[in-house]
Amino acid sequence: MANDKPKAEAQAAAPPPAAAKPKKKSKLPLIIVAAVVVIGGGVGAWLALQPAAERDGKAAEAHAAPRAAPIYYKFDPAFVVNFGQEGSTHYLQLTVETMSRDAAVIEAIKDNEPAIRNDLVLLYSAQQNDTLVSAAGKEQLRADTLAAIRKVVAAEGARAEAIEGVYFTSFVIQ
Repeated sequence: MANDKPKAEAQAAAPPPAAAKPKKKSKLPLIIVAAVVVIGGGVGAWLALQPAAERDGKAAEAHAAPRAAPIYYKFDPAFVVNFGQEGSTHYLQLTVETMSRDAAVIEAIKDNEPAIRNDLVLLYSAQQNDTLVSAAGKEQLRADTLAAIRKVVAAEGARAEAIEGVYFTSFVIQ
C-alpha cells in the first residue's frame, strides 16, 4: 500500500483537469480581418465616388465656359455643276450649309458669298464620279469645301478657324 500512497498524494496535489487555466486566444486573426474590412471599404468607397467626382468636374468646366449656340448659314440656291471626263458628263447637285458660333464670321460668309460660290463651283466641277460615290470621297469633298470657304473668309480678315463645319444637306449625282 505504500505504493498507493504516493499516487493518492500526487492525485490530490494535482488540480483537477476542469480547474486548469484556459488558454488565451490570439487577437491577431481578428485584427487582420478588421483591417481588411476597413481597407476594402475605403477602396470600395473611393471607386464608387470617383466617377461622380469626375462628372462634377466636367459639369463645373461646362458651367465655367458655356458655348454659344451654333449658327448655320445655307448657301441658296443649291450648287448644280457638271463634272467628269469628256464623253461621260455627270451632274452634281449639292445643298451646302456651314456652321459657326460667331455671328461676325457668318456675316463674313454672307458678304463674300459670290467669291465662295465661285471657288466651290470650280472645286465641284473638278470631281470624278468614282470618287464621289464612296463615303470617303464625300467626306474628302466636305473637307475640301470647308478649306475653300475658310480660305476666302481668311483672305477678307475674318476668323476662318471659327467656321466649325460644313454639311451637305442634299447630295445628288446624275
